[in-house]
Amino acid sequence: MTKALILNSPTAKFERGEIQRRELRADDVRVEIQFSGICHSDIHQGREEWFESIFPMVPGHEMVGVVTEVGSDVTKFKVGDRAGVGVFVDSCGECEFCTTGYDQYCSTGRIEAYNAKDYEGNVTYGGYSTEIVAKEFFTQRIPENLELSATAPLLCAGITVYSPLKNWQAGPGKKVAVIGLGGLGHMAVKFAHAMGADVTVIGMSESKKADAIRMGAKDYVIGTEENLKNLRLNFDLIINASSASLDIDLVLSTLTVDGALVYVGLPPEDQSFSPFSVADKRRSIAGSNTGSMAETQEMLDFCGEHGITSDVEVITADKVDEAWDRVVASDVRYRFVIDTSSI
Repeated sequence: MTKALILNSPTAKFERGEIQRRELRADDVRVEIQFSGICHSDIHQGREEWFESIFPMVPGHEMVGVVTEVGSDVTKFKVGDRAGVGVFVDSCGECEFCTTGYDQYCSTGRIEAYNAKDYEGNVTYGGYSTEIVAKEFFTQRIPENLELSATAPLLCAGITVYSPLKNWQAGPGKKVAVIGLGGLGHMAVKFAHAMGADVTVIGMSESKKADAIRMGAKDYVIGTEENLKNLRLNFDLIINASSASLDIDLVLSTLTVDGALVYVGLPPEDQSFSPFSVADKRRSIAGSNTGSMAETQEMLDFCGEHGITSDVEVITADKVDEAWDRVVASDVRYRFVIDTSSI
């Protein structure tokens, strides 16, 4: 049995308990989870704010630790290796997306790390626990030079922003804006800077300006109407890492020709815009969710090469309920990580 933090209803507090992990299959690895990140989506699902959830629930899709056992067909890992498991833990492997390296968009339906049922109908349990058994293909190698606790959020927050930055070709000569300097946004700043882009953070408070500059931003702008009007036709790419509703037409006006506004933060309300705002300069509004397994490994290797990790606050298991409330209140710089040895 595996120790875990269990949520029994949308209004319940976490309880310590035990869950059953499957027996090791030939292509499985068993990972002793040492750190598990807290993502805002954990809260949305745990509090049933997006859709009907499955209880009891063990949240968490940012897990890192050490391999303790490998199946007979495993070639990528050996016992003692550092490893991570992220947002999803299976896909069909046969559809047009899985076979072309876009397994995150599996047409059969990818299997989420928690609050889901696998192809056999078993409920998945996530990283707020002391171990996980996962397929080798859905397990990532963690570079040795990265601090393990600060690496956990890369498995969701990191890949969520790395993927669109790569897809929209952030790099030298490109001007990239990041809206919101939170768990996602601070990683977007670090990645865009490392890729060689000119980075501006659009925030709501001067209190984060010094952090933004330290992370690689060239400029930090408060997102007032006047300030955004002064940035007209300025950016090639905007990563919206905020979950707040925005004046989309005003934001779009800061994009140059062929510029893209990409949503990675998910506001709970529908957003609206004028078609003229996109047609005028051939602008695009797009979204991005996570990355493929190959792209996630590429992102981790990029982090190893550039020494990039998340800014984290490590907490013990008895602080998770409080941490959830603090995430909702935007009272974290910039990601909570659970020391799972305290479960």
